[in-house]
Amino acid sequence: MSLFKARDWWSTVLGEKEEFDQGCLCLADVDNSGNGQDKIIVGSFMGYLRIFNPHPVKTGDEAQAEDLLLEVHLRDPILQVEVGKFVSGTEMLHLAVLHSRKLCVYAVSGTLGNVEHGNQYQITLMYEHNLQRTACNMTYGSFGGVKGRDLICIQSVDGMLMVFEQESFAFGRFLPGSLLPGPLAYSSRTDSFITVSSCRQVESYKYQVLAFATDADKRQETEHQKLGSGKRLTVDWTLNIGEQALDIRIVSFHQSASSVFVLGERNFFCLKDNGQIRFMKKLDCSPSSFLPYCSVSEGTVNTLIGNHKSMLHIYQDVALKWATQLPHIPVALRVGCLHDLKGVIVTLSDDGHLQCSYLGTDPSLFQAPIIESRELNYDELDVELKELQKVIKDFKSQGIWPMTEKEDDLEVSAIVSPNFDSVSQATDVEVGSDLVPSITVKVTLKNRVVLQKAKLSVYVQPPLVLTCDQFIFEFIEPEMTSTVAFSVYLKRNYTPSELEGNAVVSYSKSTDRNPDGIPRVIQCKFRLPLTLICLPDQPSKSAVHKLTIDTNKSPVSLLSLFPGKSWLRESFSALGLACGSTHSGLVSGFANQSDDDQVNVMGFRFIGGSQVTLLASKTSQRYRIQSEQFEDLWLITNELILRLKEYFGKQGIKDFSCSFSGCMPLQEYFELIDHHFELRINGEKLEELLSERAVQFRAIQRRLLTRFKDKTPAPLQHLDTLLDGTYKQVFPQGAATCTSFQMLQESDSLKQVTISHVHNPIHNGSSFRTLAQ
Repeated sequence: MSLFKARDWWSTVLGEKEEFDQGCLCLADVDNSGNGQDKIIVGSFMGYLRIFNPHPVKTGDEAQAEDLLLEVHLRDPILQVEVGKFVSGTEMLHLAVLHSRKLCVYAVSGTLGNVEHGNQYQITLMYEHNLQRTACNMTYGSFGGVKGRDLICIQSVDGMLMVFEQESFAFGRFLPGSLLPGPLAYSSRTDSFITVSSCRQVESYKYQVLAFATDADKRQETEHQKLGSGKRLTVDWTLNIGEQALDIRIVSFHQSASSVFVLGERNFFCLKDNGQIRFMKKLDCSPSSFLPYCSVSEGTVNTLIGNHKSMLHIYQDVALKWATQLPHIPVALRVGCLHDLKGVIVTLSDDGHLQCSYLGTDPSLFQAPIIESRELNYDELDVELKELQKVIKDFKSQGIWPMTEKEDDLEVSAIVSPNFDSVSQATDVEVGSDLVPSITVKVTLKNRVVLQKAKLSVYVQPPLVLTCDQFIFEFIEPEMTSTVAFSVYLKRNYTPSELEGNAVVSYSKSTDRNPDGIPRVIQCKFRLPLTLICLPDQPSKSAVHKLTIDTNKSPVSLLSLFPGKSWLRESFSALGLACGSTHSGLVSGFANQSDDDQVNVMGFRFIGGSQVTLLASKTSQRYRIQSEQFEDLWLITNELILRLKEYFGKQGIKDFSCSFSGCMPLQEYFELIDHHFELRINGEKLEELLSERAVQFRAIQRRLLTRFKDKTPAPLQHLDTLLDGTYKQVFPQGAATCTSFQMLQESDSLKQVTISHVHNPIHNGSSFRTLAQ
């Protein structure tokens, strides 16, 4: 393990299956915050532009969402990003994004946020240039010695240099003898462009020579150029390096000198302004990227070089000063100041691994313990080894955990009573004027071994409630049977998401190897009848919300699925009514034919008032559920599907399936969310207003108390009237706040039920969403 490391300060992974190169990374104060803190700008070949402001995280933690200031999809591949003074009339920094056929300059700005989510950032297009030729790379600088602004030079893939003076195109020139484009850099000291041609030589071109040369209207020289009209483009100096270059960087480490650094395939070179070699270094591994930067000691330059072995080398001139391992191969390197931490090394891989690190060591704090020198008794060791082998063999033969093929230590079964309770156990219900029935559920536990403190917990979906949901048992002898009973009823006036309950028993089984006991859990599910929350009603011919279910079998009479007379009798008996002539109209509306006929319409009414109508087609294999309330569709739909599956299962038909081919009912779902959001906003406003009234009431009370305690009585100045008026405002405001939060709770429950509509399965594990797609 290496002692020298690149300590991970912050890292993240960008996108999925995106590609990056050396021009896709840039560090600058792009939003002009003025605090000297750099932001990380990254562009990808997939067209995504991201701006990060990283914060330090603990080791092993992932990057936080607030670190990403901006993510925009620009659609076109991003070849290079740079930050400079690219807009006329201002010296503010702007972002230049180079696409293959377009150059765009953006202004990055942030808006102060008023909530905990922080500031909001956006980019504004200042101007763009459509390129006539495919771009390869670009560079920028104060071409020609201009002050307070930066010009941009773009190199095309066929060797043409296109110069843009901010919003306007200046000129374009072909480099002589260019075959393939190479890296491009601008030297402000000599006012020249430096590149490496396909002849493997470094070439320098003066800006003034480029500006006054003949316009590059064609690829080859024209007859006018041969006759001498205009100036011919000539190179300032050349240097043959004998290999293709990967990148060029220009560094000025003090005012009197600057250096041109060229990274080759096997060497990196440091050149003077006139093209003479200052020094060169042969590399042991194939490099992937490099970055020269000024050293703290005057007269030397530090160079970061990353290679394809995921190593990062730091050279001071030609001397290797540091070597560290990186988690990826860096294709782009930058050094910047992030959150007052200077010298942060930012690396980017070709597959999107972005990391901020700093150089550091990882000293070992381990100290080897002192070895006790004592004689070994081999006879005792043999005895101890045999004992350990015996213990291991016993564990392997018996197993640490109970074997799955053995019988369970505890059996749990649940039975739902076929009839409602003669005296309803419903208390404190909030369902309007309807009488709410209750039904008894019995749970039986039978143990085979001695168990202590077995805990039974029963769960049902709200607004269904239990008279008791926690039970504790002591099984001090095997083969004991215990039975508990409890009642279930509807407490609130909205529908539950399902009628299935769950009885869960948790206990611990002691063993010889584990006397504290091994925790085990066993559960049993039970299904409550639909009549617990639903009553028969007159069918409705029209409704706002409708849902159609397609099946692959012939239609079934609804009396076979919902036995009419017995179901009606149970429902009316639960309400204390007689199923006689008084309600003959209701009966005929619910099932207006005999049991032998095909009944194709039924009406349901949930306790609380909402109605649902179920229709079965006589000719097609479809069923329709319709209601005035969107959230009421699910329970009848789910009950219909379960009863259809049970009906065909009893007949031995296994290929029955249901499907939904309509559009996703997202509009109704979004309306519920909007309504819920409005209730939350109103509740917060009412709560804030109530708080203000309460503060005002307490302030008046304090002032009155001060007046009453004063030895020299003073006039109340209508404080008593103000106190009485505030008191009359507080009570109605408190009642309105309570009502608002009660409506919010009901809306939240309806939203949960609606989520069940969208996500619960209908056909072969599919959901509404899957079927709609």
